[in-house]
Amino acid sequence: MPPAMQAPFLFDFSRVESGVLITQFIMKLFWALMFAAFYFGYLSQGQGDNSTLSARPRVVNIGCILTLRSDVGKITKSVIETAVEDINSNPTVLGGTKLNITILDNNSNGLQGIVEAIHYMETDIVAIIGPQSSVIAHAIAHIANEIHVPLLSFSATDPALSSLQYPFFVRTSPNDMFQMAAIASIVEYYNWKAVIAIYVDDDYGRSGIDALADQLAMRRCQISYKAPLKPQATLEEVRDTLYQLVLTESRIIVVHTYAYSGLDIFSEAKSLGMTESGYVWIATHWLSTIIDTIGPHSPDVMDNIQGTITLRTYVPDSEGKRKFVSRWSDLAKRIDTNSTLGMCTYGLYAYDTVWLLARALDAFFKQGGNISFSRDPIHRAGGLNLYSMNVFDGGKLLLENILKTNISGVTGLFKYTSDRELYRPAFEVINVIGTGTKKIGYWSNYSGLSVVRPDSLYSYPPTHLPSNQKLYPVFWTGETIQTPRGAAFPIFGRQLRVGVSIEAVLNEYVKQVPGTDMFQGYCIEVFTTAIKYLPYYVPYKFFPFREENNTELVRQVTEGVYDAAVGLIGIHSNRIKLVDFTPPIMYSTLVLVAPYRERGFGTWAFLRPFTPTMWCVTGILFLTLGAAIWILEHRVNDDFRGPIRKQIETIIWFGFLTFLSASKEKIVTTLGRLVLMTWLLVILIINSNYIANLSSIVVAQHPSSIIKGIESLVARNEPIGFVRGTGSSARTYLIEKLHVQESKLIPCKMEDCAKALRDGPNKKGGIAAVIGYSIYMELFLSTHCEFVTVGPEINRTGWGFKLGSFKGSETCGC
Repeated sequence: MPPAMQAPFLFDFSRVESGVLITQFIMKLFWALMFAAFYFGYLSQGQGDNSTLSARPRVVNIGCILTLRSDVGKITKSVIETAVEDINSNPTVLGGTKLNITILDNNSNGLQGIVEAIHYMETDIVAIIGPQSSVIAHAIAHIANEIHVPLLSFSATDPALSSLQYPFFVRTSPNDMFQMAAIASIVEYYNWKAVIAIYVDDDYGRSGIDALADQLAMRRCQISYKAPLKPQATLEEVRDTLYQLVLTESRIIVVHTYAYSGLDIFSEAKSLGMTESGYVWIATHWLSTIIDTIGPHSPDVMDNIQGTITLRTYVPDSEGKRKFVSRWSDLAKRIDTNSTLGMCTYGLYAYDTVWLLARALDAFFKQGGNISFSRDPIHRAGGLNLYSMNVFDGGKLLLENILKTNISGVTGLFKYTSDRELYRPAFEVINVIGTGTKKIGYWSNYSGLSVVRPDSLYSYPPTHLPSNQKLYPVFWTGETIQTPRGAAFPIFGRQLRVGVSIEAVLNEYVKQVPGTDMFQGYCIEVFTTAIKYLPYYVPYKFFPFREENNTELVRQVTEGVYDAAVGLIGIHSNRIKLVDFTPPIMYSTLVLVAPYRERGFGTWAFLRPFTPTMWCVTGILFLTLGAAIWILEHRVNDDFRGPIRKQIETIIWFGFLTFLSASKEKIVTTLGRLVLMTWLLVILIINSNYIANLSSIVVAQHPSSIIKGIESLVARNEPIGFVRGTGSSARTYLIEKLHVQESKLIPCKMEDCAKALRDGPNKKGGIAAVIGYSIYMELFLSTHCEFVTVGPEINRTGWGFKLGSFKGSETCGC
């Protein structure tokens, strides 16, 4: 028999000499059959059960959808191919398995992107990298969900691409939600309150601006005007949109669009004068991407974007990043031998995306994952089977490994949080200056704004971060370093109409310059100073109001005759129901002013330092001291003994004598000496006060009035004056609270009060006293020294400016 036909077990029965050899032959045959049965059973079980450890495939197919006509698409295509080559050249990454990537071009067309994704259904791919556009990612993510293929996009940053709706979508770059939080922090840092949003009207633009609105609201700011643009807007449409923005108040403009239309916006804004001083332009990362990839622009382009603030995804410096960037000059030649494209952050994230997928595949195989697919037919009406999808059986396991894999890539630490966002996203805040850019700070969701690199702050607890929450000085639009106010008065907005109450006030507070429409005084200065502190210019015009009652002025503000009112206007409950008031600029109380007479230094003037009550209390203290000392001393001290008359005299005179000089009686008991020592301290205090009051009486004038207060004035039933125009509250208080007869109340002008007080209550038109607010009475008394305030303060009132309802485009001025 030829050797090729020999059986694996040979035995020559003719040579068997004993039964032992036959037994050995049977045992060997038995074990050989058992081994074969177990071996083939194991293979059949491995083919039917994916959970069992299996051999790695030689090739793993990966899909990639890019927009190859864009600069970012060209860069990322070269980067992705380089990453695949690096992985395939290193057998330790996937244990000998090779990655085979198929790159398709969607030409920025959503329909074509969907068609290409459907094409992937018929192939055995385990993951898709891309697409670049968030709009296309929305459509393809639905397909990825159906075929259980992870969709890893390094540039689809739309916050609406949620893992809840699209579980197989994995974003491998920072979410736009964090970029909008950085912009909101900048707005808050400069104390701006409202911004204008220019955005492309698609899923990417709308979702980004919605995220910005949410972040601004958290900081008590808002988007005051939204200006959507069509994805393919013409220059005329861009100009019409910008012209509408000129008519608004806000001058903070956030541009969230694509690179090809972003520069057109700035070019048209330049022609409309919207890049002059006072405007602030903030661009999302599309502008920094253009600057990084295309390199130096023409002088006209750079002039259009001067002073603009933009953001760039922060990539910490590392050895891996430096090595990869140094390779870029050679890699760029794959695109074009004369290519001048620079590396951008999208390219770095695309490189790490491929490595993330490779590491996840390695973990997938180590867990026993198999590359196998199932057919899932799609049926149409009538049961016609058009095509079938290849559903990746191990898609969920691969997705879990992608989200759990941590790598140190060219972008730094690359891992996901529990909500499937990249760990600690951060951005650089960049200012366009001259022919280049200047880094003015950083933002991260851990430390906020800071001039310190975010990765150097991660070692601090969130509640103990260094006080570096600021930015470097900015070179603003219009070639100025002064921070813009952020708003301006709209072109077609009318002036603020401000009523000025001038009839019922003194000239020191507000007056009209004779022969002009100008006003002066303390109230005018407060108003104009407050206007200067507003973040925008507000034109206004004063109108004199000459009615005596300020309640009428309040009513006219309510009716829209005036937009606001300035003057000394009392804040009362009935007025608060009609209009809004500013916080009180001062407080005033009702006081009573009456004539006085000078008290001379007469014979009994030495008694005036103390009141009668004080004299009585002092006398009682003298007698109490004498009685206390007598009780303690008369049993053991002969000076406090003797006839009853003598002891009474000693009790009476002992306290009085200690006030003037030392007493002749000696104190022998310890308790008596302690009482006397305490009494001497009391005498020292009484004596000091007496001397001080007596000196004041001798040196200073002390006016006095027969009217001691409002109660004594009402009791005298004499005429009471109140200042006309400013005394309406005083009149109401006297009638309603003190029940003064209205016939006893005499209105008088401020300049006539002095004559009425001099005439007195006995003459016609005369008054016993006048009641008014202290701010008026103090000025009145400064020029009329023969009168004085009497009694306690009566009522306290706040004074402020009135604000009305503003219509159209006018702005509150107070």
